[in-house]
Formats: sequence, structure tokens, C-alpha cells
Amino acid sequence: MDYLLIVIAAILIILGLLGCILPILPGPPLSFAAILLGHFTRWGHLETNLLLWLGLAAAAVTVVDYILPIWATKKFGGSKRGVRGATIGLIVGIFFFPPLGIILGPFIGTLIGELTSRDTMHQSNAFKSAFGSFFGFLLGTGLKFAVSGVITYYFITQVFIC
Repeated sequence: MDYLLIVIAAILIILGLLGCILPILPGPPLSFAAILLGHFTRWGHLETNLLLWLGLAAAAVTVVDYILPIWATKKFGGSKRGVRGATIGLIVGIFFFPPLGIILGPFIGTLIGELTSRDTMHQSNAFKSAFGSFFGFLLGTGLKFAVSGVITYYFITQVFIC
């Protein structure tokens, strides 16, 4: 039974790392599920506190990944209309154009929101605000890779080294 759990966990680790790039897969939660499975084998010896922290990190980065494009749009000078556009673009992108829609949806939504604004200052900053949305996506991807990478490290050291 332990070998079956390790095989399933290894598949989940790979899917978790792929999920950091492919928006349709929840990368960090899959990686965390893998380390949990590894923990319940005879090789598993991670402390409960570490598992709790890894679980919290996986959950937090998953939530933050959806918020960062909207936050970055605002930080790059986006108006309320641009932020609303990023939010609508994210929702439309997730449901109608996965997986590419999660990347392009907030960018296009911000751009449309800013270009249709009556404020000429925000119209001139439309691409800057849209780039902020894209930057937020890249930042979220980096955070997901960091958390999934740490979980992968602990999984490998737990199963194969110790």
C-alpha cells in the first residue's frame, strides 16, 4: 500500500508543479496533497507543525494568486474602472477561455476598462495598467512555484533521502 501511495503522490507532485504554469490545475494544493500522502507512508516523518505551515502556505498562495492581478492593476495606476475590468476579465477568462483566459482575461479587461473610461489620464495609462495586471499574474505564478518547490523539496527528502 505504501508504494501505491508514493506513486500517486509523485504524480500529484508533478501535476502540482505543472499547475503553477497551467492555470486550470491548482498547483500548490496538489503538491500539498502529495506530501500528505507521503506523510502517511512508512517513510513519512514530517512534523505536524511543518505540515500545517505547508498547508496554510498552499491555501494562501492559491487565494492570493487570484487577487494579485487586480491589486497590481491598481498599483500601476489603474482606475476603479480598470480594476473592475480586470476582475470581470478574470472571471470571464476562467470560465470561457481556460487556461489562456486566466492570463489574458485580466489584461484585456483592464485595457478595455481603462480605454472606455471618460478620464483621459486613465485612457493614456491603459497599457500601463494592463501591464500591471500581467505583472500580478507573473508574481502569482512565481509564488505558486516557490510554495510548490518547497513542498517538492520536502517530499523528495522525506521519501527518497531519509
